[in-house]
Amino acid sequence: MLYTLLRWFLYSLIILFIAWLIPGISVTGIGSALIAIVIIGLINAVLKPLVYLITLPINILTLGLFSLIINAFLFMLAGWLTPGFTVEGFWSALLGSLILSVLSIPINKIDPN
Repeated sequence: MLYTLLRWFLYSLIILFIAWLIPGISVTGIGSALIAIVIIGLINAVLKPLVYLITLPINILTLGLFSLIINAFLFMLAGWLTPGFTVEGFWSALLGSLILSVLSIPINKIDPN
């Protein structure tokens, strides 16, 4: 339980860092960042597999590069659904999703045992 809360908090810090770094992304506070992470997690758990399945032929033709576009649009969807978290434009969403993916690698490597 403590491990999950720690990861949730670290992800929200990443969202705050992304909002500070990229001009097209803004977060009103830590509460909005925490809610944004929950919504991003739900989108990744529910919609992402379905969208990847539907776009599988395009993904194969582009050798997986279309996944970057999917991630950007899902990041924009999270910005649209979350109060206090805004993503303005595709390029901001693409850069934000890339930074979130890269910075989440060390958090995913933390072993709770």
